[in-house]
Amino acid sequence: MPQTPGRGPAEGPTEGPAEGPDAVPPGAPAEPPAADDPHRMPPWLPKAFVLAGTVVLAFMAAMWLLQRLRDLLLLLVVSLFLAFAIEPAVNWLARHGWRRGPATAAMFLVIAVLAGGFLSGIGSLLATQAANLLDGFPGYVRQVIGWVNDTFGTDLSQDTLFQRLPTVTGALSGQLSSLATNVWGIGATAFGVVFKALGVLLFTFYLSAEGPQLRRTACSLLPPRHQRQVLRAWEIAVDKTGGYIYSRGLLALISGAAHYAFMAAAGIPYAAVLALWVGVVSQFIPAVGTYLAGAVPILIALTVSPTTALWMLLFIVAYQQLENYLLQPRITARTLDMHPAVAFGLILAGAAVAGPAGVLLAVPFGASLQAFAAAYVQRYRVEEHPLTEPDPPGARWWRWLRRSR
Repeated sequence: MPQTPGRGPAEGPTEGPAEGPDAVPPGAPAEPPAADDPHRMPPWLPKAFVLAGTVVLAFMAAMWLLQRLRDLLLLLVVSLFLAFAIEPAVNWLARHGWRRGPATAAMFLVIAVLAGGFLSGIGSLLATQAANLLDGFPGYVRQVIGWVNDTFGTDLSQDTLFQRLPTVTGALSGQLSSLATNVWGIGATAFGVVFKALGVLLFTFYLSAEGPQLRRTACSLLPPRHQRQVLRAWEIAVDKTGGYIYSRGLLALISGAAHYAFMAAAGIPYAAVLALWVGVVSQFIPAVGTYLAGAVPILIALTVSPTTALWMLLFIVAYQQLENYLLQPRITARTLDMHPAVAFGLILAGAAVAGPAGVLLAVPFGASLQAFAAAYVQRYRVEEHPLTEPDPPGARWWRWLRRSR
């Protein structure tokens, strides 16, 4: 019978079950490929080990280099801070026709004159007081011995004390002679300090005088959008640092004038030098500057009378309240709007990181960070809640007592 096309058996050879020793029985699972062997190391693992070792070595090298260059980096940071501080004045002179180099030199000259006047005044005060102390030393000894005998019921005599002085003088001369033998180490330390100071002055001069060229060089490496961000950050840092220095200078001037008027009226000697000391130290040494500044006038006032020293102490306390609650908020409102607790924490952190330089740089650095956050960090509306409810304006503690009854 003829077959119908398409209905017959399939054309071509049909594959049957494989035969031979390597044949896989029907239904048996196939062996996994060699690449999926669980006992074989993945090909990416050696590369990961090499990459991790490279990262660790690079980190250790960077830390070693940072430790070696720590002093240089600190000098650059201090120089940048000083350049920020004088740049508003340099920019003002440049807008009035000065070239930036002579304008920076003029600012250096002004700062040198102010620093020289301050140091010479304090030095003359110390020298005069030391001379007066040596001249009046026997009288002070008699007064101290009399006070000790009257207070503790002892029977000390001036002759016994002076008999013991040669032993004390011999020990003191021995200490001075041992100090003199180490004059090479003292000279090396002094040379290092002078060298670092000259390095700071040199870096500060070029950072201020060549400021526009430096910024153009830095911005030429960035796209336009990032250039605007860098220049905005630089402008904020200059405004905050310069504002900090000039506001402190104004507060120092007011404080010095007020303390001079009081000390001159109270008859305290060296009123002008002490007023200069109080103004500079209380404003430019954070945290402890107020106590250091007030201690010296009180000690000098003790040479007049205990009553004068007490009045000096009361005036210092009263002026600090006036400055903290009236003058400082108004003068620094546009420059350093920072909570006192935050400023104190920054001072402690700066001292721990960079020592005395960190104490001076901490507050302007924190103010710049705060300004960056205000300019770039997005803020949201705060949900109303009892934990976020601020005090009503004009609230007083006696109103709280009235409500609690």
